[in-house]
Amino acid sequence: MAVLSKKIDFVLFVSVKMANPNGNPLNGNRPRTDYGGYGEITAECIKRKIRNRMQDLGYPIFVQSNDRSDDGFTSLSDRVAALIAKKFEEKNLQEDKSNKKAKKDNKVSSDEYAAWTCETWLDVRSFGQVFAFNNKKDKDAAGVSVGVRGPISIHQAVSIDPVEVCSYQITKSVNGENKEGKASDTMGMKHLIKFGMYEIKGAINVQLAEKTGFTDNDAEIVKKCLLSLFENDASSARPDGSMEIVKLYWWQHSCKEGQYSSAKVHRSVKAKLKDGLSAAQSADDYDIVVNELPGLVPEVLEGV
Repeated sequence: MAVLSKKIDFVLFVSVKMANPNGNPLNGNRPRTDYGGYGEITAECIKRKIRNRMQDLGYPIFVQSNDRSDDGFTSLSDRVAALIAKKFEEKNLQEDKSNKKAKKDNKVSSDEYAAWTCETWLDVRSFGQVFAFNNKKDKDAAGVSVGVRGPISIHQAVSIDPVEVCSYQITKSVNGENKEGKASDTMGMKHLIKFGMYEIKGAINVQLAEKTGFTDNDAEIVKKCLLSLFENDASSARPDGSMEIVKLYWWQHSCKEGQYSSAKVHRSVKAKLKDGLSAAQSADDYDIVVNELPGLVPEVLEGV
């Protein structure tokens, strides 16, 4: 499959109803909001969900959650060490076996290290990765940290309008431990967004795609992941159906640099509250308007 040759921009609209899309551990796990009351979802949270979908679709992922590990490794350093050892062994087998000294002094360069990780893991060639796990005493290592810049950049998601955070006090019906004098109605808190429409912006850079080997097929996989972002993502804070993909706008430019800047493309689509409404209760309460950019028409897709 050919390496990506045309710039891509995308905007994804997501609705949240009675769910916590991204809790803030520094604020009692309340949904993230800014000082204006607008809801936020971090780029790291969004990329975690994309990685999970990549993994669900059967693609090898480097940054795996511990509860989703499919290769037996429980740390990133172990995972990358196993790959480099395997690649180093394969490399040695291709060398002249009679040249013992060259084989003994051989090292893996930073470029080889980066290339091996990019060709192995889809998330590395998509988002990039800093590999700071090298052991200088290990002959298989490059000896220094290796950084890979990925072609996909994703903005922090922000809600179209300020969101209302609802907080509920909850109790247990049974004690977790048998402790005398401890009541079974131990209290806790649960925080949810009543309703919010969030906008996720992103772009795929061709120059960086050429360095990591990110292909047109990889871009299609990312598109598929975005359209099914919340599959297998249910939890007590995000029940099935509480988070939904509304629409994905996907622009493929006609050239490597892009016909327009990403900022201008992202600004060309806006979600506005329908006339006569003071607050939104669902995604149907918004009109999504696209301002035409000459020569660049988006592919418009709805979530699965």
